[in-house]
Amino acid sequence: MTTETKAETTGTSDSCCSPTGSCHSDATEGQTGRITTVYQVTGMTCGHCEGAVAGEISGIDGVVSVQAVAATGQVTVTSRTPLDEDAVRAAVDEAGYELAGQA
Repeated sequence: MTTETKAETTGTSDSCCSPTGSCHSDATEGQTGRITTVYQVTGMTCGHCEGAVAGEISGIDGVVSVQAVAATGQVTVTSRTPLDEDAVRAAVDEAGYELAGQA
C-alpha cells in the first residue's frame, strides 16, 4: 500500500532511474523542472504511517507530491525547488518518525 498526496502530473516516466541513468537520486531534475528526491524514513509500518509522513512533508513550501511506502521506508518527494533537508527532517519528526537521509 502506498499513500500519495498532492498528486500532479510531472511529465516524467514511471522509471525509478534519474535522467542520468542512476537509480539513486540525489535530487534530480525531470523534464518539467521538477525535482524528485527519495528519502529513507524509519518506523513506518502501515498506511496510516504513510499518510502521516506524506501529509507533513506535503506542507513544505514547493512540494508538489509525496509518495510514502511503509514496506520499503522510502518516501519520494517531488518539488519545484530543492528542499532543505532540515525542513524534511522536521516534517518527518512531526509525524512521529525518523528521517535516515536520502535513499
